[in-house]
Amino acid sequence: MSPPRPRLWPRRPSRRRPSGSGGGAASAPKMAAAASVPVRVCHQEIVRFDLEIKAAVQDIRDCPGPLSALAELNAAVKEKFQQLRGRLQELEQMAKEQDKESEKQALLQEVENHKKQMLSNQAAWRKANLACKIAIDNSEKDQLLQGRDSLRQRKTTKESLAESASNITESLMGISRMMSQQVQQSEETVQTLANSSRTILEANEEFKSMSGTIQLGRKLITKYNRRELTDKLLIFLALALFLATVLYILKKRLFPFL
Repeated sequence: MSPPRPRLWPRRPSRRRPSGSGGGAASAPKMAAAASVPVRVCHQEIVRFDLEIKAAVQDIRDCPGPLSALAELNAAVKEKFQQLRGRLQELEQMAKEQDKESEKQALLQEVENHKKQMLSNQAAWRKANLACKIAIDNSEKDQLLQGRDSLRQRKTTKESLAESASNITESLMGISRMMSQQVQQSEETVQTLANSSRTILEANEEFKSMSGTIQLGRKLITKYNRRELTDKLLIFLALALFLATVLYILKKRLFPFL
């Protein structure tokens, strides 16, 4: 009797949901209200891949075997993880391109929450693989009692198991390297923001100093303008007095009888 063919993608969400998935669902309305349409679409795809991964992990946990069916399920889960990582990178890039700092920080926090959820799914994936392989191994042990053919099949199973475990280990190592690079990039971004903030503060202090100097110059110019007006008025009065004196003297000399 041929074994049942495994489902390579879920038809419904997983029955078991880790406790960490609630954070992403709770913050989705807040993100949808502040983000643009591409950000909302990317977030919806991330949530969809997360649910598909959970359902696929549940399928692995319930897989009766053989190892070829388990390998197909693992290949599907691996592909879903790759797609999820791609969407997370897109969401992180969109977060860095946001104009408002509040929206940027909210999106970056959302990315971190999804990464934590992805790590939780990977842990559940490993546990499901281990449980499934133990169940398959126990089943094959029972079949070993039936003859030499079962013994050969067990040997092949162990080799396949070792190869699958090696592939999973390599995949997890790649994910670990990627996470380390992203942490380093985040540290560099924080350092750049700190330097930019320091430069802005220094420029602000210089602008304040220049503003004080400009106000002092404006007061001096106003004072000089007033002084100039006063000097002109005094000169005009002196000239008027001088002309009046000259006219008076001419009057006394030329018309003494007046």
